[in-house]
Amino acid sequence: MKVVALNGSPRKKGNTQILINKVFDILNQEGIETEMLQLGGRKIKGCTACYKCFKNLDKKCSMDNDVLNEYLGKMLEADGIILGSPVYFSNMTSETKALIDRAGLVGTANGGLFKHKVGASVVAVRRAGGVTTFDALNHFFLYGQMFVPGSSYWNVSIGREPGDVENDAEGMNTMKILGENMAWLMKKVND
Repeated sequence: MKVVALNGSPRKKGNTQILINKVFDILNQEGIETEMLQLGGRKIKGCTACYKCFKNLDKKCSMDNDVLNEYLGKMLEADGIILGSPVYFSNMTSETKALIDRAGLVGTANGGLFKHKVGASVVAVRRAGGVTTFDALNHFFLYGQMFVPGSSYWNVSIGREPGDVENDAEGMNTMKILGENMAWLMKKVND
């Protein structure tokens, strides 16, 4: 089994990556392979609503000049997907939203490509907007007919400067429990 995580933060070694790595630690202990994909800070265009994915039915976006199709292929090969984002003006980063819009439409056009995969969102927040972002990220999973494990609280941790989330004991424990629940659910789904 494998989980891919898309780090929507332009800070490659920032709080979002720290949170994803906390989940990865547990998944790795459970024998689940993991891969981090850097999304934030990469050039990725938003969906243009051309609907060519409904005509082509090739499991790809017709815009082939950025990382979307490469990352989409890795998402399709995985059993689980983590979307991670810091909070920007009470929501996810623009790169994360572009990925959701385009991958989500390609998935829908091709008959539900993400159906029955396990998905989890991870959010780093300075102060406000964490729950809004958590909710928005989960819409991708729920719309795609994926299974979403819970944790002991929302998958949100507080921190501004890189490394600050490590001082949020409750947030870090939430990520640990998320990893445990994600591993358990993936094993059940893949039985």
